[in-house]
Amino acid sequence: MKKRNALATRVRSTSSRLTSRDLRLNAILTGLEPQEATAVIETGSRVDLPVREQIYWPEAPINDVYFPIDSVLSVVTRMEDGSQIEVGTIGREGTSGIPLLLGAAVTANESYCQVPGSAITIDAKLFHSLRANPRFRQLLDRYVQAFVNMLGQLAACNRLHHVYERCARWLLMTHDRVGSPHIRLTHEYLSMMLGTRRSGVSIAAATLQKAGFIHCDHGSITILDRSGLEDASCECYNVARKQFGGLLHSVSGVTGQRAALTG
Repeated sequence: MKKRNALATRVRSTSSRLTSRDLRLNAILTGLEPQEATAVIETGSRVDLPVREQIYWPEAPINDVYFPIDSVLSVVTRMEDGSQIEVGTIGREGTSGIPLLLGAAVTANESYCQVPGSAITIDAKLFHSLRANPRFRQLLDRYVQAFVNMLGQLAACNRLHHVYERCARWLLMTHDRVGSPHIRLTHEYLSMMLGTRRSGVSIAAATLQKAGFIHCDHGSITILDRSGLEDASCECYNVARKQFGGLLHSVSGVTGQRAALTG
């Protein structure tokens, strides 16, 4: 418990005041009316999340809600032996507040920052009050439906598809969230997210690099040929495009080699 509290209260790298432009960088927050937007700007903040920054712990009260801008959050399930596997990811199309939306105050899973970057954070009390806005609630419901659909798809993907295809799918989905071809992560971390051995991920990444689709460096992967990576991916990436495409298309400032998830 002492370790948990120490991690949970760790000071983030930077924190700054919000602007109206910041709110347009997350698909859910684009649904706020002017009055609600003002409340978020006045009481929320923009934070830079480092890797493994804890968003919420299993079976612990969720006091804050995060809306990623160019960071990516992982939702993971941890086994008794300490092993873990990613069961969902959250980027600028969504929010970490799904358990609260479903009526829970705690959850059995945990969430932490997977790819470092910025996010907007507000307290849970304000989040609940914002849900009274019909347009905001509609975006939240749409996002939850897409997220739940993807949970089932990714469970099937992890069981049925080769690690080479899954690695390509994960990189594409992450690229869509961060809006940059440069993704900061290690093979060890990617193997944990994919629920497979590090050696298998290293072989898959080496194969993708040999094909000219990516370049691997210490602690980072750069996407060089997105079209080739899409060809290498399993069908699950196209499912993601259909599920989240409209949400990400609504976010201003989307950059990258191709518009994120707009097909």
